[in-house]
This record gives sequence, structure tokens and C-alpha cells, in this order.
Amino acid sequence: MAYRAATVDAAADLGMLTLGVEEEFLLLDPVSGGNLPVADEVRAALRGPARDQTRQEFRHSMVEMVTPVCADLDDLRTHLVALRRSAVDAAARAGARLVAVGATPMAEPHRTVPDEPRYHAMSRRYGPVAHDPAVCGCHVHVGLPDRELAVQVCNHLRVWLPVVQAITANSPLHDGYDTGHASWRSMQLERWPSIGPTPYFDSVADYDRTVDELIAAGIMLDAAMVYWYARPSSAYPTVEVRVGDVCPTVDDAVLVAALVRSLVAVLAEDVRAGVPAPRVRDCLVAAAHWRAAHDGLDGDLIDLRAGGARPAWDLVDDLMATVAPALLRHGDLGYVLAQLARLRRDGTGAARQRRVLDDTGDLRAVIDDLAAQTAAA
Repeated sequence: MAYRAATVDAAADLGMLTLGVEEEFLLLDPVSGGNLPVADEVRAALRGPARDQTRQEFRHSMVEMVTPVCADLDDLRTHLVALRRSAVDAAARAGARLVAVGATPMAEPHRTVPDEPRYHAMSRRYGPVAHDPAVCGCHVHVGLPDRELAVQVCNHLRVWLPVVQAITANSPLHDGYDTGHASWRSMQLERWPSIGPTPYFDSVADYDRTVDELIAAGIMLDAAMVYWYARPSSAYPTVEVRVGDVCPTVDDAVLVAALVRSLVAVLAEDVRAGVPAPRVRDCLVAAAHWRAAHDGLDGDLIDLRAGGARPAWDLVDDLMATVAPALLRHGDLGYVLAQLARLRRDGTGAARQRRVLDDTGDLRAVIDDLAAQTAAA
């Protein structure tokens, strides 16, 4: 598809939006492929700036790496490469392999939570759900300090996030078999009461009031447990999009970050221009996310703007037509077009895993390939 001509006409004072990425990784046994509970050892083995850019996660077999605030994709890519290299090396020193995959592909025998009061409270509140096998996501932050604007942007994002979810699908395998879903991580997370599509909110006051009511009802422990697919971050002046599986390669992650930033930029302009967000029923939004998790880009997606199912790549083309002006303004259009062409040729992370599994019949060969993609610069 030939994307419409983009014009550089930044609205108001939005300027060039900053961005950052949080990536969660599994720590796997190099021989068995099962999860290894060595996160503490890996974090202790990190060196240099990477030690300050890691976070403790909810599983002993996970490690999260967090970029600083970045101004452009080159800066973001440099940080992602450096953080992955540091984490790969630290994992190796701890006897593990760092693997960018959305859900535990084989087994996780050790499922206790880290010895922290908050994690113990979550374990008591949510029971077996809190002890599911580890899952790993990619969270993209886009600088937007105006919380009222951020809430309205999240309303507009609702119709597009299933497309982003499909692009990131990278977890078809679980417990040693193909689940039939491109993103099993998405299915596994649905058991948590505070995870899912972002509700529609009339204002930031409506957002805050709803969160307070959910905390009072015992659904969430606190505001940090708002795990909706898009939210005004509880920690940073950003819109945080957390719908995607962790990406197998750095270029996959940078592509997703570029698309999310451009979406936030375009939709913020729409909000300021008085364009209303589509009021789509929550059940249809949930259905669109299920379809994205099931099919990835290899089938159909639900078009929440017009209704009905359409080929997934048609909706990717629509997304690109929407965000092309912002991509051009940020200097990202050429990179994104090249990476989408690669994705169309090679498939999502889920499609790549299935191809290796079909060729070899060996799930450990899939893990070998994922580890190589994770470490590649």
C-alpha cells in the first residue's frame, strides 16, 4: 500500500515526544529449556549502567531492563542493544540463557514470589493466579505530562491497540506445546482482574475516581496495579502502552516503540482538535484483543472503527496511513517502512517460532533460535 503523503504540521506545543521501553525476559536452563529461578544472581551480576536500569520482577525466572528517556529511535536502539548485551552476559554468569519470549515455553517448577511484602500481599489476595508461569511483556512509554490529555489519548488508543498486540505476538508455546494462540501471554494474563482493555473515561477525574473505587473494592492493592493495556503511568509523566509481548529482536522492539509514539502523537492532536474518541462497546474491544492474541498477523483482526473482521495486514496498512505524518515528523518513517517490510516477509515472533518448530520438531531448537534473536544486535 502506498501510504498517504505526510506533512510536517505539528499541532500546538506537542513537539517531539520522548519515549522509553521496558523489556521483560525469561531466564531459561541452557539444557532443559525450563525456567531457572536465578533472577537475583543475574541482577547482581549486571555491570555498569545496566545495574541501575533493571527492576525486580514478580518471578524468580524473570529480569526486566528499562531504558532511560530517549529522544529518537537511534538513541533508543543503542540503549536496548546495550541492555540486552549486559543482561545476556549476566545471565550466562548465572548459568542461564536470556530469552525474549512472551510466555514460559516449557515449564517453571519454581513459582514462589520474591520475598517482598507487596508480592506476598498479591499472593495472598489473588491465590493461584499469582503463581502462574512467568510471562514477559514490552511496555512503551511516551512522554505526555498532561494527565487529562493522557486519559483522552488512551480513549482514542482503544481501537488501535489490538493491531499493536498482533504485531508483537511472540508466545505461541506453553508447557511444551503449541497453544493455537499467537500470544498465549495475553490469554494467561486475562485471569488477573486489573488487566485488559482500557475502559473509556470521560476525564482524568473519572479515571482517578474509578481507580479509587477498584482499590476500595479489593480488585487492586493500589494504583500501581492498574495494568490496563494503556494508562497514564503511575510512576512517570507518560502514556504507557503495555499490550505487547516482549519482542524477539531489538528491531522488533524499536518498530513497536516507533508505532506507539506516532499513535500517541497523532491521537493527542486529535484530542486537541476536538475529535471525539470512538465509543466502542467493551465486549467488542475485548473480542478484538482475543482475536489479535489468537491470530497475530496471520489471520484476521476486528476493525473496531467500522466493525467486522478484515485481513490483519489491511489494518496494519490503515495504522500506517494514520501515523505516517507523525513518523515523518519524528524522522522515523523510512525505518518503520523497512521494518514492516521485514515483518511482512519473516512474520511475527510467533510465526518465526512455529516455523522453527515445524522444521525441527524440537522445542529446544525454538529456544535456541529465540536466544540468538534476543542477543543479536
